Amino acid sequence: MAKKKTDDSAPASTAANANSNSNSDSNVLRAPAEDLYARELDALAQADQYERPPGWQLSPRAVLTYVTGGTVGSTTITPKYVGHKRLVEIAISTLVTDRSLLLIGEPGTAKSWLSEHLAAAINRDSTKVVQGTAGTTEEQIRYTWNYAMLIAQGPTTASLIRSPIMRAMESGTIARFEEITRCASEVQDAMISLLSEKRVSIPELQLEVPAQKGFSIIATANTRDRGVNDMSAALKRRFNIVVLPSPATLETEVDIVRRRVNELSKNLELKAPVPADDAIEKVVTIFRELRTGQTLDGKNKLKSPSGVLSTAEAISVLAGSMALAGNFGDGKVSPEDLASSIQGAVIKDEEKDKIVWQEYLSNVLKKRGAEWRPLFTACSDQAT
Repeated sequence: MAKKKTDDSAPASTAANANSNSNSDSNVLRAPAEDLYARELDALAQADQYERPPGWQLSPRAVLTYVTGGTVGSTTITPKYVGHKRLVEIAISTLVTDRSLLLIGEPGTAKSWLSEHLAAAINRDSTKVVQGTAGTTEEQIRYTWNYAMLIAQGPTTASLIRSPIMRAMESGTIARFEEITRCASEVQDAMISLLSEKRVSIPELQLEVPAQKGFSIIATANTRDRGVNDMSAALKRRFNIVVLPSPATLETEVDIVRRRVNELSKNLELKAPVPADDAIEKVVTIFRELRTGQTLDGKNKLKSPSGVLSTAEAISVLAGSMALAGNFGDGKVSPEDLASSIQGAVIKDEEKDKIVWQEYLSNVLKKRGAEWRPLFTACSDQAT
């Protein structure tokens, strides 16, 4: 007996749009991508003349344009993911098939960001999310019960609480599973039958819920978490794996950071202006060198700190510097503001990381030209 497909439309959550795509409520701290970029999605849907797979709101070509950027009539589609276009094509093509998608990469390589935007473009709903943690249980990926109703009435469809994955199966849409390798092995194993059989069995109701066409899962996994709860070979076979690399060049990473900081500045209404390009480039340069363990010219080997100095961390550092300058400075990001935020990002382990940071200041930044001197001085003062 199959449960009738239910209407699972996207929630009406709203927020201020950093790109002026929506007229949503500015009091919402973080709106889903389908609200933030509603104008772009509407323009793509109106101009889309290609065939759409079952359950999809856009064709695969239109989804690609939404993710990588382009122009539709008079509407400019901002790029959501700056990187290898072919990887995005592979990811979208995977979701057209009956295979699920697994995005793997270092922290800060936009796995969750890409996952959210793919779901937003395909379904106009990116909110069916399971956040993987050490405390995630099997019930959170299948179903659980309203226990007050269960005691009073026994097992009924009214007392059933559907997981995001089950709701996605019923509606033929996409569910997202963040940080799947953070979950215990028995939770991961429960995914094998869901991905193989494409149905949820509810023995208490003598009911099976089959997945409707269009259902899929986009999972993400962090390479730093390998060995925590590594995925079994059986589970990996149920996914098509796409590895997202770190930005290939300094220029690409600077471009990504600049775009995201501009968006955050507008969305959070930060009082300080976005730092100049040379300040952004300095922050990204420091992070790339410490992350890779060598200077950009390859001449000097460096020790790397224990933290992950990703692109996302660079964005956070610049946003934090703007908050400092806007609330406690003269309204313009200074080297001292940058130094405070950089040190907080680099030094996660007080003993080890402080030594790494001081050696980097002495052996690298100190020897750079006059344009680096204010930042070096500010960082040195903070480090002492």
